Amino acid sequence: MTPGLDSRAAESLLAFWAEAGVDACFDDAPVDRTRLPPPAPRQATLKAVASVQAPVASGDIAAAVAEARRLAAAADSLEALGEAIAAFEGCGLRTQGARQAVFARGNPTAPILAIGEGPGAEEDARGQPFMGEAGRLLDRMFAAAGLTDRVFITNTVFWRPPGNRTPTPEEQAVCAPFVERTLALLRPKAVLLIGAAAAKSVLQTDDGILKLRGQWREWRLAEGDISAPALATLHPAFLLRQPLRKRQAWSDMLALSARLEGES
Repeated sequence: MTPGLDSRAAESLLAFWAEAGVDACFDDAPVDRTRLPPPAPRQATLKAVASVQAPVASGDIAAAVAEARRLAAAADSLEALGEAIAAFEGCGLRTQGARQAVFARGNPTAPILAIGEGPGAEEDARGQPFMGEAGRLLDRMFAAAGLTDRVFITNTVFWRPPGNRTPTPEEQAVCAPFVERTLALLRPKAVLLIGAAAAKSVLQTDDGILKLRGQWREWRLAEGDISAPALATLHPAFLLRQPLRKRQAWSDMLALSARLEGES
């Protein structure tokens, strides 16, 4: 202990550093942190990657998409669509540790369709999207913008990706017929695309979320002459890590609310 520093003062100093984010002390022995650890053996790396994401043949994807379209087209209500998703076996995520299909929550007659990327651990356990900390932040933002009970929420994929990784474009493509059928059944006045994965999948673009957010674009289905204005915004999980970005997300929420008021 530093000479002249009593135990109470030491505890106060430690509490100050803890609040400042310091979570480690110097070791007794010096550590050379400029040295990089040796790379993992190639065989182990390949095995780890293969356990998380298995390759899918293009023919398998085409067959799965065709089956998804058949099941989605037969659903005449959102409830029936949820049952069709639960029965669908064409998405590889279903057999990679997910407990159940996670379709949607919210008002089935809502004027807003909100689409995220995919369920996480808490959503997988509870069977509804956006139920974790990020979901609670999203709900608070909807409430602050006067949009509570005016939103129907779903995702681009309906099974939790292992390790909460971002779903692949192939996985999103297999689930896309169900997402499109959701739009056709709900007929919302506006669509909110939450995060980069959802925005890129729905809008079929490689642009980053910081470029996409805040801009209204048209989402038009290939069949049925069905379309809706779509607005991309930042994912609440990103906002929890980057709270200074909340101002941009709030601006998007206000734009969404204004759009509804202008069409009501």
